[in-house]
Amino acid sequence: MGILLCNWGLGPKKVKRVTKPLRGHFQHSGVSPTRWLREFRVDAQTLEECQEGQEISGEIFVGCRYVDVIGTSKGRGFTGVIKRHNFSGKNMSHGTHEYFRHGGSVGASADPGRVWKNTGMPGHYGHTRVTVQNLEVVRFVKERNLLLVKGAVPGPNGGMLLIQVSRKQPR
Repeated sequence: MGILLCNWGLGPKKVKRVTKPLRGHFQHSGVSPTRWLREFRVDAQTLEECQEGQEISGEIFVGCRYVDVIGTSKGRGFTGVIKRHNFSGKNMSHGTHEYFRHGGSVGASADPGRVWKNTGMPGHYGHTRVTVQNLEVVRFVKERNLLLVKGAVPGPNGGMLLIQVSRKQPR
């Protein structure tokens, strides 16, 4: 048995803002265009239970105890090494001048004559895909279609989150 793929969408989108290939995809499925369209791996039994265009709520997580939440972390722009890599600053005594928050030396001399990979340097920080594993499901509010989890989730308020059953169970 191979891996089967299932498309799910979320959030309405104007038809004129959808590309022609996607427009045909939505028309073939008989559903209105959605803002976020994702592909998920499912087993054959789950795929048989679903019909095309069926709406799926958060009730699928009712029997589940732990979930993994995937999102995009908050972007922090261009930051220095102290904020980005948790470096410690220089001491502010004994004549240190203008180098309190710098990265310091970045490499050796003639051998190897380059900077090693993964050396902590200033740069773009945040706005990356982050997975928070094993968040406990507190309860599901059916009236508002809300899944309440215990713990912090990645991203800003109102951001898009992908929730799936936990792959690694906690000890």
